[in-house]
Amino acid sequence: MTGDCETATKRATARNGPGSAFLLSRGVLALLAVACGTAVANVYFAQPLLVTMGHDLAMSPALVGGVVTLTHAGYGLGLFFLVPLGDMADRRRLIVAQLLLLAVALAAVATTRTAALLLAGMAAMGILAVVTQTLVAFAASLAPPARRGGVVGLMTGGVVVGILLARTASGLMADLAGWRSVYLASAALTALLALLLHRALPSQGDVPPVSLRYGQLLRSTVTLFAAERLLRLRALLGLLIFAAFSTLWSSIALPLSEPPYSFSHTAIGAWGLVGAVGALAATTAGRLNDRGLARRTTGIALALLAVSWLSLAFTRSSLWALVLGVILLDLAVQAVHVTNQTLIHALHPAAGSRLIGGYMIFYAIGSAAGAIAATSLYSVAGWGAVCALGAAISCLAFVLWALTRHSVPDPTTGSAGVR
Repeated sequence: MTGDCETATKRATARNGPGSAFLLSRGVLALLAVACGTAVANVYFAQPLLVTMGHDLAMSPALVGGVVTLTHAGYGLGLFFLVPLGDMADRRRLIVAQLLLLAVALAAVATTRTAALLLAGMAAMGILAVVTQTLVAFAASLAPPARRGGVVGLMTGGVVVGILLARTASGLMADLAGWRSVYLASAALTALLALLLHRALPSQGDVPPVSLRYGQLLRSTVTLFAAERLLRLRALLGLLIFAAFSTLWSSIALPLSEPPYSFSHTAIGAWGLVGAVGALAATTAGRLNDRGLARRTTGIALALLAVSWLSLAFTRSSLWALVLGVILLDLAVQAVHVTNQTLIHALHPAAGSRLIGGYMIFYAIGSAAGAIAATSLYSVAGWGAVCALGAAISCLAFVLWALTRHSVPDPTTGSAGVR
C-alpha cells in the first residue's frame, strides 16, 4: 500500500510539479477550505453574543464593545507578525501549532469567569485566527500554476462562507446551549482539524522556506510593497471592495430590525446564507484566472459591485431586491478577492505568505472603515445614504481598475495590465 502511494505521488509530481500530488486530492482541498472557514469564523462569533456575554460577566457596554475591537485588532497584528512566518518555517508544523494554540484560546474564552480573561482570550484568538491566511498561501503553493486560481478560489470560498455563517451559527447555538457552547464547539473542531491536517499535509508546498531572520522577514514585507506596483494596486482594490462589503454587512441589520420587517436576530443572521450563495459562485473566478481572463473578470465584477447597490437601495420595499443585491455584491467582492490573491501570489511564490498577509492588512483596514462609516451614516441619514456610500466606494474601485488596467505586467502571463 505504501509503495503504491509513493508511486502515485511521484507520477503526479512528475506531471504537475512538486506539491501537486496533494492538490489532486479533493479531500485535502475540502479539508483546507473547511479549516479556513472555521478559523476565520472565530473572529465573528461574538457579534450576536455581546449582550449575553456582557450580562454573564457583568461588563459595562463600553467594555463589551472592546470584545470586537480587540479581536479585530489582534487579527490585524497577526497578519503582519505571524502570517509571514509561513515563508521561513515548516508550514505544516506552523499551521498545526497555530490551530492548537487557537483551540486553547477558544477553550479559555469558553471557560472564563472574568471580563479581563475574556478580553485577553479574544485578543489571542484574533491573533491566532490568521492561520486562515497561512492556509491560503500554503494551498496556493501546493497547486501547479495552471490550477492555482481554482485552488485559491476554493480556499477563499471557505473563508467567506465562514465569515457569513459565523453569526448565524453562533446565534443558534447560543439560543440552544448558551454562548459558551459556541467557543467550546469551535475549540473541539479546531483541535480536530489540527490533527487531520497534520496527517494530510506535506511539510512544504513547491517552494522551500527562505533563509531570513524574523526581523528581515518583516522588513521584506514592506519592501515588497515598495517594489511591486501590481501589489500596491491590488491591495488598494482589496481595501475598496471590502469597504463596500463591510458597508452592507455591518449595517443591514438596522433596516431589517425596523418596520416593516422587524426581523429577529436569528432571522437577520440567516441572511448570511444568501450571501454565501454569491460567495460560492465566485469560486469560478479562480478558474477564469487560470484561463488568462483575470483582467476581464475584475472589470465585470467591479461593474456588478456598483450595480448591486441599485438593487440594495430598494431593501425597505422589497426583500427580493435585497436578495438580488446581496448575491451580486458577494459574488463581485469575492471574484475580485480571488483574482487579487492569485495575481499577487504569482509575483513571488517564495514570498507567498508575506504577500497575502500584507494584502490582507488592507482588507482589514477597508472592513473597519466601511463598518464605522456605514453605521455612523445610517444614524444620521438612513439607509439611502448608506447605499449611496457603498455605490460611491464601488464606483471608485471600478475607476481605479479602468485607469490602471494596462499599466503593469501580469505575473501569470507577462502581459501588461492590472489583470
